[in-house]
Amino acid sequence: MPTQELLADAASRMRHTVDTVLRELGTMRTGRASLSMLDAIRVDYYGTPTPLNQVGNLSVPDPTLIVLQPWDPSTLPAIEKAIRASDLDLNPQNDGKLIRIPIPSLTEERRKGLVKHAHKYAEDGRVAIRNVRRDVNDHLKKRLKDHELSEDDEHHALAEVQKLTDQHIEEINASLKSKEAEIMEV
Repeated sequence: MPTQELLADAASRMRHTVDTVLRELGTMRTGRASLSMLDAIRVDYYGTPTPLNQVGNLSVPDPTLIVLQPWDPSTLPAIEKAIRASDLDLNPQNDGKLIRIPIPSLTEERRKGLVKHAHKYAEDGRVAIRNVRRDVNDHLKKRLKDHELSEDDEHHALAEVQKLTDQHIEEINASLKSKEAEIMEV
């Protein structure tokens, strides 16, 4: 595999990791209603695990409430069960036609726990990016050993991989800092 393809593949894999971390951070509860916090919830919809946003209309009428109006009212109990089973500590209220999901304000203890979870997601992402760097570096060193690459080319490629790694880790760190501030905001 040519060096440029190897670097492009590394950048793509790192970008995917960053996107995953951003998605995980986006689903975290912050004390205000956000539809993205429900993205991980799956409802047993006629035997198929289905994302919550595909079983009804979701809306946020005010910062402390999410309203879900299912397309099929017979799925209300399954939707309610799925929301209760999630680790978001939400208590949905079913009135027979729609489900109201009040978003309670977070306690200081819960905020600190959420920050710890955010740090865990970010660290997992940083580790995944470093693993991509290690794989690419090993591949480059093998190519140097097999005389498919000059030492100068290897040195430049290693520097480029490190630059990509630093950029993607910095992006994760910036989004973690932003999410941490959002969680701790009262």
